[in-house]
Amino acid sequence: MRVLPILYTLFASSVIAQSSEQKLEKKEVAADDDAADGVPPTIFNGVEVPPIPILDGETFNATVKEGLWFVKHHSPYCPHCLHVAPTWQTLYEFYYTSKPVPAGPSTDSSSSSLNTFTAYYNYHFGNLDCVAFGTACSEHKVGSFPTFVLYQDGVEVKRLEGAKDMKTLSQFVESSLELVRPGSRPVGGPELPATGDKSSKEYQGPQPADVKANAPVAAAPVATSPVKATASSESEDVQEEETKAPSTTSKTNAAKSPKKPTLPPKSTAIPNTLGKSISFTAESFQNQVTMTQEPWFIKFYAPWCHHCQAMAPNWIQLAKEMKGKLNIGEVNCDAESRLCKEVRLRGYPTILFFRGGERVEYDGLRGLGDFVSYANKAIDVGDGVKDIDALEFAELEEKEEVIFLYFYDHATTTEDFAALERLTLSLIGHAKLVKTNSAKLAERYKITTWPRLLVSRDGRPTYYTALAPKDMRDFRQVLNWMQSVWLPIVPELTASNSREIMDGKLVVLGILTRERPDEFLIGKKEMKSAALEWMDKQTLAFQRERQELRDAKQLRLEEAEDRNDQRALRAAKSIRINMDKSEQKEVGFAWVDGVFWERWIRTTYGIEVAKDGEKVIINDEDQRRYWDTTITGNSIMASRTSILETIPKVVASPPKIKPKSTISNFEKFFFDIRGAISGHPYLSVGFLAGILIGLAMWSKGRMRRNRGGFFRLDEKDGLLGGPANGKVD
Repeated sequence: MRVLPILYTLFASSVIAQSSEQKLEKKEVAADDDAADGVPPTIFNGVEVPPIPILDGETFNATVKEGLWFVKHHSPYCPHCLHVAPTWQTLYEFYYTSKPVPAGPSTDSSSSSLNTFTAYYNYHFGNLDCVAFGTACSEHKVGSFPTFVLYQDGVEVKRLEGAKDMKTLSQFVESSLELVRPGSRPVGGPELPATGDKSSKEYQGPQPADVKANAPVAAAPVATSPVKATASSESEDVQEEETKAPSTTSKTNAAKSPKKPTLPPKSTAIPNTLGKSISFTAESFQNQVTMTQEPWFIKFYAPWCHHCQAMAPNWIQLAKEMKGKLNIGEVNCDAESRLCKEVRLRGYPTILFFRGGERVEYDGLRGLGDFVSYANKAIDVGDGVKDIDALEFAELEEKEEVIFLYFYDHATTTEDFAALERLTLSLIGHAKLVKTNSAKLAERYKITTWPRLLVSRDGRPTYYTALAPKDMRDFRQVLNWMQSVWLPIVPELTASNSREIMDGKLVVLGILTRERPDEFLIGKKEMKSAALEWMDKQTLAFQRERQELRDAKQLRLEEAEDRNDQRALRAAKSIRINMDKSEQKEVGFAWVDGVFWERWIRTTYGIEVAKDGEKVIINDEDQRRYWDTTITGNSIMASRTSILETIPKVVASPPKIKPKSTISNFEKFFFDIRGAISGHPYLSVGFLAGILIGLAMWSKGRMRRNRGGFFRLDEKDGLLGGPANGKVD
């Protein structure tokens, strides 16, 4: 009697399976030809498992409109996506080969059996690449990666919240299966395999290794759904590493050697073979730029834009200069408005450097030399972060003023390296990023925790203070720190970096000239010496100031404890000491070519290098003022002594030396008003409101007087009507 329910269930599942297979066969006609080029299938429980379907964003809604679809929205460059990929793959293999109705061990292909998970529940797994199909992910409000969403007949049912481990993912699947066929799932859930396993725990057939050894090498199977049947390379690489059986020696070596990220293979094709700028359409842009790891330097323009027209000859020449080195492209935003809208341009022309799904905006000058310089620095990005030793680092120090150095050891994870690789694009044209596990360099910079990041500027290290793993992997936080220290100690002031150097701080600006080489070198050396000594003094002063604050807090605590004053004790404990930066305005250093920028320097500071020689001024761009003399009234010279004597007098509050203005008195009047309003917004609003109220009251009183507001008894139209005979005494 117990056999009858099983036979009945098998019969019902066969009917459902036939109808499902008919629907799938209709869609297979529309399957992409690329499916034949997919990776080979995997083996789980002795059954051949096709790759997880890769969903096409353009046909996504049509694909998921029938049945249940559990979709992972991801980015191929997201560290969290790479981490969860092997778990997701094993989960898919486990459910794909599971049998809704127990029928004993078998190695039959799941695609040919009627007792299949997919046909019985009409439940499918899929991946959607949000880098390749950003529009599709945006339409479904996917804002972070990875995001797991369950769709039923094309409509979102729910999203997975919380951890992305095997148990949580399985519980999510089980809850939806139980709704489709109540009572069909085991109580408490199935017994799950571990990540990377090739069989479930209840499997009793031949071992996966034996099946693989005896199975013939087969071509990629025909796709069983209207999507591209290509598995992610990250998942396959992780599985291959886990299924290998290394010897004891190799395990020992693996424990000592650090884990390095598995990067996409670098293309061997020669870039830009024609030496021309390639014009893109939306389709060709996706195929050649977004879907590849090839670096591209691309301008987005409009034919009517005058700046674009002026830049066009330099762009054509750049393509010739980069022949065989770097791909150069362009997009006409009048013809490809949708593509430009997706890129979210702020104006024309906009120049972006792409590598796969990552991009960075070029914000430098638009001369040919500027383009070529940036492009040459961008060429090395495709090689990833270079691993160096102490000797190579010494050679690099001779060529580069600013070097970011990442220390790692055997415990550094693939996720750490992947987060590091994301930083390379943003550093193009600014600084060099390298990594090392050199014990000699670790000893030199006194590294005791790994991973650790520092910047070396002219041999002087500055450390990234965050040490927690999540802070080291926080791309935005690390990049913000890098941007604050990626300038040399004494950089050259140019049009492209002027705002970065001058805004928000006092800048000791050396006005030098290359036409006098000896004086130029001496001036730069003196400025660098002054900068280093001032930085040392500021560091010591900051440490001393914070120590005084800590001592004061400790005294308050001890006093409150002695008096047993709980209120005072709580108040003392609530005191927070800011250890990030000093409240004093930062002092920066820079130099400018006084001959090249002769007109600007003469009109702004009244200095002519040809006549006056090399000078130094201290500029406060926020207040539109500067100082060009010492406390004795002499000009500030390009010497360490003169600079260090003057800075303390300028940073004092109020300054002990009277400043000069970089703008006229008329401009200064309006600038002071604007500064007062921005500095005291509430007071300014109250003052303005008072003026308006006063004007309103004054105008109201004037109008009342004009209308009379009272009656005079002796007027003609008064209450008494005036004299009866019309005479007036």
